[in-house]
Amino acid sequence: MPSIPAHVPDTVIFDLGGVLIDWNPRYLYRQLFDDEVEMERFLAEVCSPQWNERQDAGRPWRDAVAELSALHPAQAERIAAYHLRWEETLGGPLDASVQILEELHAQGVRLYALTNWSHETFPVALQRYAFLQRFAGILVSGQERLVKPDPAIFALLLSRYGIDPARAVFIDDAPRNVHAAAAQGLHALQFRDAATLRAELRALGLPLRSAGSGA
Repeated sequence: MPSIPAHVPDTVIFDLGGVLIDWNPRYLYRQLFDDEVEMERFLAEVCSPQWNERQDAGRPWRDAVAELSALHPAQAERIAAYHLRWEETLGGPLDASVQILEELHAQGVRLYALTNWSHETFPVALQRYAFLQRFAGILVSGQERLVKPDPAIFALLLSRYGIDPARAVFIDDAPRNVHAAAAQGLHALQFRDAATLRAELRALGLPLRSAGSGA
């Protein structure tokens, strides 16, 4: 296995949802709403990103559903579906990004994941996506009761796995998380698409094939 020169990052840290995994609650709620506008209002005002983030921070799903259903009793069944049918919010792997992960793994690059994810639902992802076994460690926000972009979750990741931020790259699709990682001294990249990511990682010296190359 080739060694990595000292000036090149030796560690890559991936966000999961939106980078390696296609997750979107609309996959579920398009089955529960006939009206797209009504669905979007529900996902903005009832089962909102802010509400879901509290589960990512460790709030039990049972409590989350009960509290929100008390506020919106007419929507109780749809609220409960977010948890009971959560697996239906998952799409497939983002294959072009997973290919980058596989190439880095084959070249001996240290791989970690840092994800905002409920500790109750993350085991579903572990069973569904075999490529998650490529990571030397996965830090799940719901288990730690910390969420990105809190600096504390980045500090925990670095200390737990002995990562030198100067030799590590962090990849996330959310700008606020990218900015937070950069503030911790990491090479931080905002994920836009796999081709751009491949080019950016190659520019940092990481051992990846060029786009379209079979070599």
